Amino acid sequence: PQDVPKFRSSVDVVSVSAVVKDRKGKFVPDLKQEDFVVSEGRELKRILDFRAESDGPVKLGLLMDASGSMRIGQIAVDARETARHLFSALRSDDQAALFSFDSRLDRVSPFTSDTAALDAALGRLNPPYGQTSLYDAIAEAANLVATEGRAEGRLSQRSALVVLTDGIDTISRSTTDQVAVIASRIDVPVYIIAVMSPIDDPRSDESPSFDATGLQQLARGTGGEMFIASAPAHASVAARQIVAELRHQYVLAFEASSRPGWRGISVQSRDKKHTVRARTGYSAGGSSRPTPANGPG
Repeated sequence: PQDVPKFRSSVDVVSVSAVVKDRKGKFVPDLKQEDFVVSEGRELKRILDFRAESDGPVKLGLLMDASGSMRIGQIAVDARETARHLFSALRSDDQAALFSFDSRLDRVSPFTSDTAALDAALGRLNPPYGQTSLYDAIAEAANLVATEGRAEGRLSQRSALVVLTDGIDTISRSTTDQVAVIASRIDVPVYIIAVMSPIDDPRSDESPSFDATGLQQLARGTGGEMFIASAPAHASVAARQIVAELRHQYVLAFEASSRPGWRGISVQSRDKKHTVRARTGYSAGGSSRPTPANGPG
């Protein structure tokens, strides 16, 4: 008889969703479990479960910055248009919810497949006002997206938080490292779209007063990505790419470490021509509050 793998009933299993692209930036299909390597430090992790997700429904939590700095120029108007690009990329079997924040988080619309209702909810957003608690809002909203997934019986591997902001934070208690730990623990990738005027675009030779390092670190640490939208075309491209990535993912599961705290991980393809993006860690031992000492970096 064939050997049947036996696992202890107390084993905690960590699931990680991964996006794989080739050198041209195209999704790599048809990979198998043996094509991936998962490591935690120097320890190779045995992959206990594997599946390829393709063209499935997605669940987006959209977090809109409603702080006072968004009143500058057309930033708030451009952010709403960017949100509409995201809604237009959704299908009838997708869902999205709308949140807003300044110094606190507000739930504007629950998860729904009704894009007309979502568009109407955009019109109910309060005018930008107050200070910005960007990192704290991301952490809280990521937990809400995860809670929604658990209410359905399991955390959807195609759930994500998309943040529309000018990138300015004034009063958060959380650091980027701490927020990345929170989001990576619950496996919710965070995509950040920084909405700004062309003159503030860090890719411009004229200005770059905007430092994207912290936000980019946060997004990539969760398996997400950061985009800069200083023109309508940028917003459209970002929206399509985010939804496409969520539809084309590989999901890998492995046994969690017995050592409590934040554990750094690496997910790679055996083909060096492939680029894999996945969260960079998880929290072992059921720790509910990350600390700077346990964070990445």
